[in-house]
Amino acid sequence: MLRNAISHLDPPLVLSLIVLSGLSLVVLYSSGGENMDLIYKQGIRILIGFIILFLVAQLSPQTLQRWAPYIFSIGLILLSMVLLVGIVGKGAQRWLDLGLFRFQPAEIMKLGVPMMVAWVLTRHPLPLRVRELAIAALIVCGPTVLVILQPDLGTAILIAAAGVLAIFLAGIGWRWLLAFTVALGAAGPLMWTMLHDYQRSRILTLFDPWSDPLGAGYHTIQSIIAVGSGGANGKGWMNGSQSQLEFIPERSTDFIFAVYSEEFGFIGAVLMICLYFFVVARGMYIAFNAQDTFSRLIGGALSLTFFFYVFVNIGMVSGLLPVVGVPLPLVSYGGTSMVTLMAGLGMLMSIHTHRKLMPQ
Repeated sequence: MLRNAISHLDPPLVLSLIVLSGLSLVVLYSSGGENMDLIYKQGIRILIGFIILFLVAQLSPQTLQRWAPYIFSIGLILLSMVLLVGIVGKGAQRWLDLGLFRFQPAEIMKLGVPMMVAWVLTRHPLPLRVRELAIAALIVCGPTVLVILQPDLGTAILIAAAGVLAIFLAGIGWRWLLAFTVALGAAGPLMWTMLHDYQRSRILTLFDPWSDPLGAGYHTIQSIIAVGSGGANGKGWMNGSQSQLEFIPERSTDFIFAVYSEEFGFIGAVLMICLYFFVVARGMYIAFNAQDTFSRLIGGALSLTFFFYVFVNIGMVSGLLPVVGVPLPLVSYGGTSMVTLMAGLGMLMSIHTHRKLMPQ
């Protein structure tokens, strides 16, 4: 029985995830000032994440497809509860208190939205018609708006990206892509007015962070200095001046890549990025070889969304994108995001291994 359960794990993916998790503990030890409590908590979260991955990998894609509407509905209910009785922290209302721990329901929608979009689109023949596209758009917009109201712009962007990628992979025509681009551009001024002052400041300081070096531009400036000072080979583990002297803000969470780059340099950064690309490439390979439309859509959407996480975080840390509070997947300190990512990767393994085990 155990051998059969283990057969649902994909060895290349598991190995790459173990390496990334190990890097997480190494960098957190340095960024957290040798805080063993931080390492202990992250180690527990990594262990829980791998258990979730193992359990999800045992579920067949058909089971995941049946569960999609329920996961999405539960996520919507929990997001609504956050706005009513959620815990406020750092100026945002994003968490529910479950007694033993706090839980961020928005994380569920990183999986629930692409699963629900894939569920809807696979129930109708392709290419997509206006009705199906409208339903899919509503599925994406509803949770995204609820998360923006918390406010949590970074997570809202990730949720929207996951849903849009699932729609894109379903094969919409170039006319719809053009119409979407035009509509997004037209809605730009309205979206700008909906942003909070600090969010607008982050976007504006992207173009000139030195205009407010001690305010909105501080995160970006200190991060860029750390990344650049690492040079080719880095300053060595626990020898990064920017991180050890605590110039880098949120150095254990959103800006952990700056700590890593300062200590391990350009070569270390490239190796980590290559490892991320391997995970994405493996996921796309699994999606491409899936045996049904739902599996292809959800597998492709999860893989590309994982890439989007990495792209946004590294772009943010490097000063190429605004600071939106997106953690580095599997490396940044965090609990709910770790579980969500591992559950998504477990779905990829389910798609791959159940395909192999199905009779031809």
